[in-house]
Amino acid sequence: MSEAEPFWRSKSMQEMSQREWESLCDGCGKCCRLKIEDEDTGEIGLTTVVCKLMDLSTCQCSDYAHRFSRVPDCVRLTPGNVLGLSWLPHTCAYRLVAEGKDLMWWHPLVSGSADTVHEAGISVKGSVLSEEDVGDAEGFITEWIRAGNDPFAQD
Repeated sequence: MSEAEPFWRSKSMQEMSQREWESLCDGCGKCCRLKIEDEDTGEIGLTTVVCKLMDLSTCQCSDYAHRFSRVPDCVRLTPGNVLGLSWLPHTCAYRLVAEGKDLMWWHPLVSGSADTVHEAGISVKGSVLSEEDVGDAEGFITEWIRAGNDPFAQD
């Protein structure tokens, strides 16, 4: 008897249950980095500062259920917007699945462990600061990107 194909290979993003959709998140925390948009150029500055709700030890949101009310500019990822978010890393499972690619070996759905994303050095664990500890995130911009660029191609 052959093993069933994993849901991320057998279903479209629109067909996934809420539980399946949520499980695509690898827990890297990169999407929680504060981003600053240049009003003149539209470029987005990626910082090493993360949302105040991020637990720096786990790279998980400390109040996931209420994140949109507590952080009004938190971006909700949907099947319709994933490919339009130039700041999503090339390693992001939402982006990979939207592009018809498979998940990476360190993704928890593949490895069976939430720790492999950190062990593989993919997460922001140990390399970011909380916005609560920083006065102005603008001083922490590490890279400027434009829509369509892949800011994490060298990750």
